[in-house]
Amino acid sequence: MPNTDNERNDNDDNENNDDTKKLNRVREREDQCDIHPAEALAQRAMQLRVQAKKRNKRDALDAQLGVSYTFITDPRLSSPPGYSGSIEAVKIPYKTKSKNKTAPRPHVACVIYRIKDERVNDQTKTIIYSHGNATDIGAMHFMQVIIAKGIKCNVVMYDYSGYGESGGVPLEGNTYTDIETVYDYTVKHVVRNNIEGNVILYGQSVGGGPSCYLASKKIHVGGLILHSAFMSGMRVLTPSRALACLDIFPNITRIKKVNCPVMVIHGVMDEEVTFEHGKALHEAVPEDCKRPPWWVKDRGHNDITDGRQKILEYIQKLKLFVESLDD
Repeated sequence: MPNTDNERNDNDDNENNDDTKKLNRVREREDQCDIHPAEALAQRAMQLRVQAKKRNKRDALDAQLGVSYTFITDPRLSSPPGYSGSIEAVKIPYKTKSKNKTAPRPHVACVIYRIKDERVNDQTKTIIYSHGNATDIGAMHFMQVIIAKGIKCNVVMYDYSGYGESGGVPLEGNTYTDIETVYDYTVKHVVRNNIEGNVILYGQSVGGGPSCYLASKKIHVGGLILHSAFMSGMRVLTPSRALACLDIFPNITRIKKVNCPVMVIHGVMDEEVTFEHGKALHEAVPEDCKRPPWWVKDRGHNDITDGRQKILEYIQKLKLFVESLDD
């Protein structure tokens, strides 16, 4: 998401000299010898903090200068069909939580696909899409256009902290703040008349974590779609609960607390997050919130929408779910 109006003074980077020197020393040591895995993790964490600090300062200065952004697609990726709506790139700041209110806040990078104003009505939905681990808002451009056109809805796609153009550090807790930040902005600036019931949370794979979290907190959200999601992070590795205290993204617990309609999508041939995860999540949804799931017999974890025929089927399933929300 390149910056088009950036006039910030690069001399401000001098404030980061000490952090840069530390980072260079870490890289030199990594090149010179093997280090203990625990130390490697600690050094990697330091690198992420240094990078986050720089990006947070840059984003804060951009906001101060009134910098705007333009979404530029990667020419190496497949081009989606023509889109008549608008595509807007923004960075949304975290609400101030730190005691140091002057410290630069992380900003969440978003791309917003808006349908034409004349097509918007009081029932128009907006999907907040939380993507999987091995992608970002740029790589997901094709599918977001497909969804926006096929469902005739707005789509808000964002990157987690530490991903793509977002600031901050990639931590479980930060993904919750990320989606809360995006949700508040979406309701205020994207959804007509600020109607929360017109917001649908969509979580793909690891994105099911922040989506389940928010759906369990927001009693007025319109719907939840879980696409190749897992019961919890640890359950992907082992069904044993001996390490439950170390678990992350406890979706199987949170899904029981949602108050909105839920649709689960899962590939029967999924080898990364097995089909049992999808079935268990669907079964755990409160009865009055259950909608028909889509069990994709011939697909795995990342290929559910591969091919024209599967895309058409996918859009038809989403349409049926969205239409059920207004019944």
